[in-house]
Amino acid sequence: MKNIYPNIYQNSPRNLNKAKNFLKKNKIIGVPTETVYGLAGNAYSYKAVKEIYNIKKRPKKNPLIIHYENIEKVKKDAVINKDFLKLYKKFCPGPLTFILKKRKNSKICPAASAKLNTIAVRFPGHKIAKKLLKKLNFPLAMPSANISSSLSPISALDVADEFGKKVGLIIDGGKSNIGLESTVINLVKNIEVARPGAITKKDIIKVLGKKIHTIKNYKKIYSPGMLKKHYSPGIPVILNCKIISNKDAFIVFGKKYKKGHNIFNLSYKGDLNQAARNLYSTMRKIKKLNFKKIRVVKIPNKNIGIAINDRLKRASR
Repeated sequence: MKNIYPNIYQNSPRNLNKAKNFLKKNKIIGVPTETVYGLAGNAYSYKAVKEIYNIKKRPKKNPLIIHYENIEKVKKDAVINKDFLKLYKKFCPGPLTFILKKRKNSKICPAASAKLNTIAVRFPGHKIAKKLLKKLNFPLAMPSANISSSLSPISALDVADEFGKKVGLIIDGGKSNIGLESTVINLVKNIEVARPGAITKKDIIKVLGKKIHTIKNYKKIYSPGMLKKHYSPGIPVILNCKIISNKDAFIVFGKKYKKGHNIFNLSYKGDLNQAARNLYSTMRKIKKLNFKKIRVVKIPNKNIGIAINDRLKRASR
C-alpha cells in the first residue's frame, strides 16, 4: 500500500536521529513496539507529557507507562525489589509493565504518573524502540498511540489515521507482533495483575513461586489499562454471540465458521496468538465498512485469550 502520509518515516539511522531530535525538542512522535504503537515523549518534560495527554484526550488520573532502555536507568526513578529482578531477568525486554514505588528524587514528570507515588515502567523488546531509547538520555512516556478509550494501533498507518498531522513523525516498524498491550504487574505491597497480556498470570507465578492476585474490583486507578471503558471501536460490541444475523459484523475464531461478507475470522486455525494480532485491525476494518454493531463468538479464556477477552469486555461497556 502506498504511503499517503508524509509524517510516516521508514526505519533508518537518519530517521531515528530525526526522531531523537523531535524528542529532544519535547515534541511527540509515534513509535512501534512489540505490543502496539506508542505515542512517545520525554518523560522528564512537563511540556511533552502535557502534550501526550492533550493529543490523546486522556484523563489526567490515568498514568502513563515509562519506557526505559535497561535496568540501570530505571534505578534512578524507581525502587526495585527481588520480585522485579526475577521477572526482569526472565521476561525483559518484553511485554511486561511493572508498577514500582517512585523515588522521591525521581525526575519523572509528576503528571506522567498521575501524581501517584508509584510509576509504571517497561523495557520494550522491539528493535526500533530499543535503538531509540539507547540514543536518549531520558526515558519515554509512551502510552498507546490512540485517542483515549479507542482501539490501540498496530501499524504506522493506524497512528496516522488516528491523529493525522498532529503527530509530526511516526516511525514505521511494520505490524506489531503481539497486537495487545503489555501485561501490567503491581509489585508494591500485594502482587497483582492489573492488566492481562501476552505474559500470563501463570507465567509470572512460575517465576515468583508465590500467590498472585488478579484485580477485579478497584476503587482507584493506579495503572494504565484500568479504565472500565476502553479499546472501543466506536460501535456497540456484543459478546458470546451465535451467528443469527446478516446485518451485523461477526468476529469468529476457528475453522468451523464459514466465510461470509459479515464474518471476520481472527484465526482460521484457532491460534490465540494470531487472534490477538488480528483483533484490533479486524475491529478497525469492521468500523470502516460501516457496520453498526460487532457481535463476537465465545473466545477461549486461556493463555493470551484471557487478555483478548479482557479487551473485548472493556470494548463492550
